Amino acid sequence: MSLLELDGLRIGHGARALATVPHAALGRGAFVCLLGRNGQGKSTLLRTLAGLHPPLGGAVRLDGRALDGYRRRDLARRVAVVLTERPQVPGLRVTDLVAMGRHPHTGWRDALDDADREIVADSLRLVEGAHLAGRAFDSLSDGERQRALIARALAQRPDLMLLDEITAFLDLPSRVTVMAMLRRVARERGIAVMLSSHDLELALQTADRLWLLPGAGRFVHGVPEDVALSGEIGRAFDQDNVAFSLRSGRFEAVRADGPRVRVDAQGDAAAWCARMLRRCGYVVCENAALAVAHDGGRWRVAGAGVAHDLAGVQALLAEM
Repeated sequence: MSLLELDGLRIGHGARALATVPHAALGRGAFVCLLGRNGQGKSTLLRTLAGLHPPLGGAVRLDGRALDGYRRRDLARRVAVVLTERPQVPGLRVTDLVAMGRHPHTGWRDALDDADREIVADSLRLVEGAHLAGRAFDSLSDGERQRALIARALAQRPDLMLLDEITAFLDLPSRVTVMAMLRRVARERGIAVMLSSHDLELALQTADRLWLLPGAGRFVHGVPEDVALSGEIGRAFDQDNVAFSLRSGRFEAVRADGPRVRVDAQGDAAAWCARMLRRCGYVVCENAALAVAHDGGRWRVAGAGVAHDLAGVQALLAEM
């Protein structure tokens, strides 16, 4: 049985529906990235799955039981949520922040015993943040804060962890680190982890599955390769000046009015040569008469066509 199942789920606000999920399931140990442009319902879907927002219709089941059949405390023991907002908690130590994750388990006494304290320490170790335990939360960098907030969620010992664009404030190395860490934690602890993100290229590299809200109330899901090859990513994100490239797996600038040129080479250097040409205003395509070739360790202009079209990049080619 899947940990989480959605059947005919309609999400939205009031009478305004944002999307419908005909059917989707999430198993233990899976790392899923939720994608979509702003306003398509990513945050609403996460809040609905957490029981924080009522659905407009359909069903959400956790371990085969309807989500609204759980008491609030029981649900808090099984589902952890990390939101985009960064809490302001002046003077609070990291270990005390993480300990807040034990509240659904400690009940009215709200006091930690030895087992709770070991769970807090273990949660910090999981996110490689044990060295942060005695630090003040408001003294941490953005990346360190996210580790502490994820550790607090892990201290709940959840079955399902939902994270809403928590990498938005991080630089690229930190985003890579956090997403790799979430994937590892999902595997090691058998937790289903869902992260909403705008970092599509990184999601393609790390997620087990993608959940995509492409607009017009639709929902698409599958392994990253299938979702990409279906063309749904391009339909969801392409604009006049940028498009998703199936070949490179990246978004690339689109230009149709510049000189056309092809790159007759293979490998990393060829890919970077094509990037340079696009940056300089050229349209790189396979059927262009004019070519840039790699010959004898040097780049040169080759093929038929108006060679002066490449005069502006001759110096750059010479340096490659």
